Amino acid sequence: MQFTVDRDILSEAVSWAARALSPRPPAPVLSGLLITAESQQVTISSFDYEVSAQLQIDADVSDQGTVLVSGRLLNDIVKSLPNAPVTLSLEENKVVVVCRSSTFTLTTMPVDEYPDLPAQPHVAGVVDGSEFSRAVSQVISAAARDDTLPLLTAVKLEIEGETITFFATDRYRLAMREITWRPADPSISTSLQIKAKTLNEVAKSLAGSGDLSIAISDDDALVGFSSGGRRTTSTLVDGDYPKIRQLFPEETPIHAVVNTAELIEAARRVSLVAERNGHVRLQFAENNQVTLDAGVDDNASASEVVAAQLSGEPITVGFNPAYLNEGLGVFDTEYLRFSFVSAPKPAMITGQPEAEGENSTDFRYLLMPVRLISQ
Repeated sequence: MQFTVDRDILSEAVSWAARALSPRPPAPVLSGLLITAESQQVTISSFDYEVSAQLQIDADVSDQGTVLVSGRLLNDIVKSLPNAPVTLSLEENKVVVVCRSSTFTLTTMPVDEYPDLPAQPHVAGVVDGSEFSRAVSQVISAAARDDTLPLLTAVKLEIEGETITFFATDRYRLAMREITWRPADPSISTSLQIKAKTLNEVAKSLAGSGDLSIAISDDDALVGFSSGGRRTTSTLVDGDYPKIRQLFPEETPIHAVVNTAELIEAARRVSLVAERNGHVRLQFAENNQVTLDAGVDDNASASEVVAAQLSGEPITVGFNPAYLNEGLGVFDTEYLRFSFVSAPKPAMITGQPEAEGENSTDFRYLLMPVRLISQ
């Protein structure tokens, strides 16, 4: 096997495929990248029994063949090469990488021990890549990071006709975002539970290439994504996901509208003095202000006032600083709306519509308050 390709093209391809490599592969061969050269194209694949990634690049193929080499090592080598054509060839049981005066030799792994990649399921529909990426970035922070709760490390996608709804929760906050897509079957009704880490990688590496195709296996056990000549598959997380849609309140008698950028900056500054297990307190008052404070009873304290339009009774709530700041940071509207049932109940944060009558609840962030002594 031998082929030559531009360094930048090879580096980008190897780097993308290597993202799917597990830091603790279930078998030694799964730490490798499978590289196949034929018909003036090179296919690079990775697989760890849960997630697969595969892409093709054009190359000058002199000799066809397939090799399996250490993915992370090859990635490091290719990134370090000068900006010039790279030739990769198989010589006996070694892979030789040559670029200008640089030569690297890598030991190969047994190709016949590498498992077959799962076939890409049939395409269920197409979604705008940027919309998909934005939805993932908004809900992802609410997913659990603790592997002792594997189900909550997943993001749930509910698909009903032309609407995809994303859900994520770690039990302390909940996120929900709706987007539209173009399904192959307008009557489709299904749900997918995808690891948040996997979904985040898809959003970062595939969703920027225009339309993103979503494929679902007939047994609903596998999901696939493809765009721009790249494809990835992932097994789905099994289990009964919490019914969190019903937790979002339908009626909220107290509302407060705040400038997003001003509140984000104020919350970030005040949080600096909040101790570990501490909280940031928000006091929404009738004088159209919200006062943020933290660390009141500790060695350090901070407070800041931001303009806020209040509708309903004054209310004082406390939030975990990290959960508050992460939630605020994913909004892209000029103003935010806080909606309350009462102080002990979860607060719902949504983007404030720019014009009267517009609905801006396509993204909702529900944040559980901490119990204040006065409550």
